[in-house]
Amino acid sequence: MTVMTSLASRLRAARLYLCTDAREAQGDLEDFLRAAVAGGVDVVQIRQRGMSRDAELAALEVARSVAAASSTIVAVHESARLAEKFAADMLHLGADEGSARRARRRLHEWALVGRSAHSTDQLDEALADDDVSYVSIGPVHATPVEPDVAPVGLDLVRHAARVAPVADVASKPWFAVGGISADTLDDVLAAGARRVVVVRAITEAADPQAAARALKDRLRQAWADDPALASYALRSAALGL
Repeated sequence: MTVMTSLASRLRAARLYLCTDAREAQGDLEDFLRAAVAGGVDVVQIRQRGMSRDAELAALEVARSVAAASSTIVAVHESARLAEKFAADMLHLGADEGSARRARRRLHEWALVGRSAHSTDQLDEALADDDVSYVSIGPVHATPVEPDVAPVGLDLVRHAARVAPVADVASKPWFAVGGISADTLDDVLAAGARRVVVVRAITEAADPQAAARALKDRLRQAWADDPALASYALRSAALGL
């Protein structure tokens, strides 16, 4: 478990969430993650289907070592059992991945649990679940990461912005996900998102640090330009969030 600023506070401060495989083909996981974190990534999830448990744990330990000097959170993908073994600070569950409450029993007291949502019903259910810490909504655009899930477009982002306004500190944090890049980010921001999950926008970049920095700078600007968010950090701190 990482002991720094509270995990809940770090989640609320998060803007840029990276999902990456273990970079086995490139053999550069540690260097890649150092670049991404230096560029401003707030959350890292290792997601690679078919990995052995030992290989996934090793990749997670690399991510944890990189994140240790920053406020970056490391997330485990879907497996509560693996999250327990890793003493994970964050577990991300798929939309149909079982009970968040049962998963939470395997985690430490302060751990965070995320949930994917691909529809308004799934989003509303996740937002109402006290054991879910945050929600990722999408995929906004078609993506090879989730080839079996139809893109939902921007309507679900607009719905999330209505039912869980980012400026309301009582709202659960949510991230838009799916085909988000420097070219598509502005449309997602215009629909009301202020936090995003990216994959290829950083994993396939020639300069991952520069790519992360450009995305993070645009997100920071969106927060700065949004009058409703002017005192968000102060209100969150006052409530101990």
